[in-house]
Amino acid sequence: MDKPLQPSKTKALLIVYHSMAGGTRQMVEAAVRGAASEPTIRVRLLPAPDAQAADLLNADGYIFGTPENLAAIAGLMKDFFDRTYYLALDRISGRPYATLICAGSDGHNAARQVERIATGWRLKAVADPLIVCTHAQTPEAILAPKAISPNDLKRCEELGAALATGLSMGVF
Repeated sequence: MDKPLQPSKTKALLIVYHSMAGGTRQMVEAAVRGAASEPTIRVRLLPAPDAQAADLLNADGYIFGTPENLAAIAGLMKDFFDRTYYLALDRISGRPYATLICAGSDGHNAARQVERIATGWRLKAVADPLIVCTHAQTPEAILAPKAISPNDLKRCEELGAALATGLSMGVF
């Protein structure tokens, strides 16, 4: 006789982000909604300046959300990685992660930067970076509050749900 499926023990998904004009914030909030649909996942959303190495060590998976600034990750995300990198090195290997980027024009260099850091930590990417391009090219457009489309927010929500489900099922 088969044993009934037992619910997974609670696992933690840490979402670290920075948002200047609100776009990245909308994206990570959508990912939180998606991840929260998984009852065995505890989701923690932290602004980059507040996130510490202990937060990384206490999580089972991660989503990193950043705007693209001058073709790079936001300075406060860089600061987060700088402050936590060596304290987490060799202590979070193999854990899953995903990246959300709110870009003005491209976002790929910012994605490469996160990927290089995650590779050093030996994290496992569970999806290609999700890049939302706002096409903001003038100083006024770059600094203006962003409105992420419902379709893009749905993609962010689906990514959060997929990562949470994979964690819950032990796939990652």
